[in-house]
Amino acid sequence: MTNGRIHSLESFGTVDGPGTRFVVFVQGCPMRCAYCHNPDTWPMNGGTEMTPEEIIEQYERNKPFYQNGGGLTVTGGEPLMQVDFLIDLFTLAKKDNIHTCIDTSGIAYKPDNTALIGKLDKLMELTDLVMLDIKHIDPDKHKWLTEQPNDGILAFCKYLNDKQVDMWIRHVVVPGITDDDKYLFDLGYFIGQFTNLKALDVLPYHDMAKPKYEKLGMDYKLKDVPPMDKKKVIEKKKVILDGIRKRRAELPELFAPKES
Repeated sequence: MTNGRIHSLESFGTVDGPGTRFVVFVQGCPMRCAYCHNPDTWPMNGGTEMTPEEIIEQYERNKPFYQNGGGLTVTGGEPLMQVDFLIDLFTLAKKDNIHTCIDTSGIAYKPDNTALIGKLDKLMELTDLVMLDIKHIDPDKHKWLTEQPNDGILAFCKYLNDKQVDMWIRHVVVPGITDDDKYLFDLGYFIGQFTNLKALDVLPYHDMAKPKYEKLGMDYKLKDVPPMDKKKVIEKKKVILDGIRKRRAELPELFAPKES
């Protein structure tokens, strides 16, 4: 069994997948998202080492709370930076019929890395749901926002669709940065092609991480950006949905209503 580097654990997560979840926050992430809530998870060598058995043991302590359609979610940091640990953890989880979810940015996906793809293939057989954060559909703006390219992330969407692993897309709407209707429509048009798309979460940017950055002595890149109006997020989600509908209308062989 491979140990994981763990930042923290949450016993009763309610926004990390369906139902009530046991949430594992892993340590280490190559992304540098300007609005990241947990910059303390970035260093790869931080956190506490834990075994997969220790994680499942803690899950079992509150198991009745997760039997309402909940389960186990691994988030971060970036979970896919610790793929061997995830395979071992989810192997144990599946022996106990635990619903498994990965909340990821997809940044670790490298289509030309055959060793990694082999491991991911095994992991996806053990994964019920992937919650994928797409920070920005435009490659240049994505790089400004996260200091990383988005080509591998978008390729990861296609990989998940090929594997037919259920996918939830998450997108944070940041005033003046990710709220442009053109890019929101483009995002919807891109994800609209995938038959494994099960949900879309459009989240308003908030600046509650500011005090943490100050405490850590870090510059907060979006310090002058106001929180997103939650009412406007509803309008922005509609733009993404318009893009999804347009793409699906162009793919009747995949999305035409089934005849009864």
